[in-house]
Amino acid sequence: MQKRPRTIFRSIDGIVLLDKPQGLSSNQALQRVRHIFRAEKAGHTGSLDPLATGLLPICLGEATKIAGVLLGKNKAYETVAKLGATTDTDDADGQILIERPVPELTTEKIQTLLQGFIGKIQQRPPIYSALKQGGEPMYAKARRGEIIEMPLREVNVESIDITRMGDDEISLRIVCGSGTYIRSIVRDLGELLGCGAHVKVLRRLWVEPFLQPQMHTLEQLQAIAEQSDEGLQPLVLPIEAGLSGWPEIHLDETQIKRFGQGQRLLIPDSGIIGDVNVCDQHKRSLGLASLDQYGVLQAKRLFRWAALS
Repeated sequence: MQKRPRTIFRSIDGIVLLDKPQGLSSNQALQRVRHIFRAEKAGHTGSLDPLATGLLPICLGEATKIAGVLLGKNKAYETVAKLGATTDTDDADGQILIERPVPELTTEKIQTLLQGFIGKIQQRPPIYSALKQGGEPMYAKARRGEIIEMPLREVNVESIDITRMGDDEISLRIVCGSGTYIRSIVRDLGELLGCGAHVKVLRRLWVEPFLQPQMHTLEQLQAIAEQSDEGLQPLVLPIEAGLSGWPEIHLDETQIKRFGQGQRLLIPDSGIIGDVNVCDQHKRSLGLASLDQYGVLQAKRLFRWAALS
């Protein structure tokens, strides 16, 4: 049997907006993208369940240094809640635990109940989740049949809109902050209705700052890669795209050298306090830093080229 040629990885930096397919974990999708681009280093910006589809920003190379920034941003989802059945995973991939009749529903009743899920709320994550306890994912413990008591966590839900209602299904559009589980919202809504519910369909629409993302499927990326590596390059967004909306500090050549060496700089009268995107005079990002009330700029994450300047 002829061996497959060994992949020769390369240095490539930027962000790819993947339309994750159903059935793959986020890490599996990440590895597929990494091999298509032959990237030495890659990371994603927050897991999507295998059932879920939609936007999964993949950070390549130096862009992995801002993956945590994107992880903490707001996200929007479309979901279909299937009423009348509770599953062990809180979605359609799980085993049905109990089935109950669905009561007669009205849009007004559902809207009233959904108000309780908006704002800063206490949420209990699903037991089948990537959250870790003792360094081990909770889903691994759940699969072994261990009894798990998930602690409540505070999350922020910006809005929930009903987009369609059927006899036993409700379609919702949800905008929420980092760490929010759509499965938990659907599960808890089902319990308030007395019939149970689980996620039937889940799609991530956007992740700030990519509010109108042009996503690419694995099939599209693979087809382009088979033609030439050069065809993939236009699909890689610059790191700066992931920092859109961040306050910027622009340095001159002398300041850039000092910043690249990790030295503190005095930036008077900037009017900014907090995290900043540090750029050169051409608006190329050099790294992330913090600026205190005295105008002292302290590097937090430097991109490779900052140290080479």
